[in-house]
Amino acid sequence: MSSQGHAAVLGIETSCDETAAAVLDGGGRVLAERLWSQTAEHAPYAGVVPEIAARAHLARLPGMIEAVLSEAGVAPSAVAATAGPGLIGGLIVGANLGKGFALARRLPFYAVNHLEAHALSARLPGVADEAPAFPYLTLLVSGGHCLLMETRGPGAHAVLGRTLDDAPGEAFDKVAKMLGLGWPGGPALERLAAGGDAERFALPRPMLGREGFDFSFSGLKTAVATILAAYPAGALPERDAADLAAGFQARVAWTLADRARRAMRAAKGCSVLVVSGGVAANGAVRAALAEAASGEGFTLAVPPPALCTDNAVMVAWAAIERRRVGDPGADLGVPSCPRWAP
Repeated sequence: MSSQGHAAVLGIETSCDETAAAVLDGGGRVLAERLWSQTAEHAPYAGVVPEIAARAHLARLPGMIEAVLSEAGVAPSAVAATAGPGLIGGLIVGANLGKGFALARRLPFYAVNHLEAHALSARLPGVADEAPAFPYLTLLVSGGHCLLMETRGPGAHAVLGRTLDDAPGEAFDKVAKMLGLGWPGGPALERLAAGGDAERFALPRPMLGREGFDFSFSGLKTAVATILAAYPAGALPERDAADLAAGFQARVAWTLADRARRAMRAAKGCSVLVVSGGVAANGAVRAALAEAASGEGFTLAVPPPALCTDNAVMVAWAAIERRRVGDPGADLGVPSCPRWAP
């Protein structure tokens, strides 16, 4: 067995509604992975129910870990699990199972910050032609988070701006629900918007002209609700729905690009913009950010969609990055933190 195999890391992710486990070798090559999305369990409630999520993690995770270890064919030399931020029930399930595994085999345990894992995922082998060198800017856009930060290395991040209210993925889901598209709404809204006129409705551009790097999406969401309130009860005409979806999506993409552009102009020593999180899979968002990055002389690095959403590969990779800089791992008493900052 190679030294890379001996350095294998088991990663566990249970921060929200994806249950995932993966094994990576010391160089970041994926030896095995499993991921189960709980969409079917939560769809009847139009959102994630924490208790259902925690029970689903507990039911599936042990079998997933057994499967990835068997497929990888190597004994891990460390265990990494998401310890925050996220839904506390799910975090406890994954982190405690990881701690137990590490304790039983006398392995180091890495309590991984979910946000840092997203920030480092663009450095995984094969994601980009060349792994982004530190420091770089990270824009994390998902259902629960929206922030801009300067990533200087494992464990070293300087937050520049956050959302003041809704995360973009949350806003996508809420507007999709208003339009009768069900949950999760982001992909359905993007499909509807593809045939719409983004300029038909006079929707606001959040944070227009505002200094700094913070985000806001609640006003845009309220503007959509106000327009919809003028229609009679029942389904919206298809053309109107498509135009409204397109306008909303375009304003979200514009806001993300505007705030990222400001950060790129202020950044010192950075030349790469890394974008991760589930909303990074949206085509309009990617296009707007690619245009902004190109205009500022930055390289845009976006992991493939499977690595933008929550997954265990990025969790194991975060631990590998930390090991490379001499981090020995966490005390097994480290708690799970639902609002853990990077």
